Parts: sequence; structure tokens; C-alpha cells
Amino acid sequence: MKITLLLWPPRRRPNRTGSRTAPKPFVNDTQWLLIEDLFPHPPVSRLGGRPRVPPRECLEGVLWVLKTGARWQDLPERYPSPTTCWRRLRDWTRSGIFVEAWRRLLGELDGLKQVDWEEAIGDGTFSPSKKGAPTSATASEARAHA
Repeated sequence: MKITLLLWPPRRRPNRTGSRTAPKPFVNDTQWLLIEDLFPHPPVSRLGGRPRVPPRECLEGVLWVLKTGARWQDLPERYPSPTTCWRRLRDWTRSGIFVEAWRRLLGELDGLKQVDWEEAIGDGTFSPSKKGAPTSATASEARAHA
């Protein structure tokens, strides 16, 4: 007896308290058509089993985490499980799919003249902050000169 689980129930409980309107996706349909061929979506195995989550849903979850800076475990329930999204990002990064998708989308924006290459933004959260005054001046010396 062959059993396929196409209508397998979701593992996560549905969100019954949230907004009734779906949030706008990070990747619109035009952008998705530009990169869709990069993301593999294997068919359901003849042996059965749980079907894979579509890659677009996982990409939306990954982009939510990257945009918000939140932890994977804080991923809202409207996205696939945090573990699934994290694994897909890992696989896409290792295979170069994620970078190639970024290049295609950035190339499209550049073709539309929507990228200002003269402007750059740096984020300094990776560097340690210097606390207090430099070591050459101490608090007592600063008061003595005042």
C-alpha cells in the first residue's frame, strides 16, 4: 500500500489571534520569477513521506529574520518552521544559490537605475565600543585641570 502525504497537516498550530490581513511579501511575484529557477523544489518521493516546504515560503522566512535581526526561534507562525528556514539558508549559502539570487535582483535594480553606487552605509555593531576616556587620561587628572 503506497501512501503519499500531500495533505499532511501542518505541525504548527494555526495563528488565530493575529491580523486577518496577510503581510506583504519581501519578494514580489516579478522578483520571484527572476530567481525562481535557482531554488530547487524536488517532487514528492514515490516512497511517500512529508512533502518539502516550497522554497519561496522558506525564502520569505529567511528574509524576515535577516530584516528584523530577530532570533530564528522568534520566526512568526506564518512562515515555515525556524529549523526548516535555517537549513535551507545553510544549503543555499553553501551551494551559492543565495548569492546568485542576490546578484540577479541587484542587477535588475541597477538596470532600473535604482541603486546609488556613490552611497554606502556601514554598521559598527561588530566592533567593540570603547568605554570611558582613553587610558592616557584618568578621571582624577581631568578634574585637576578643570
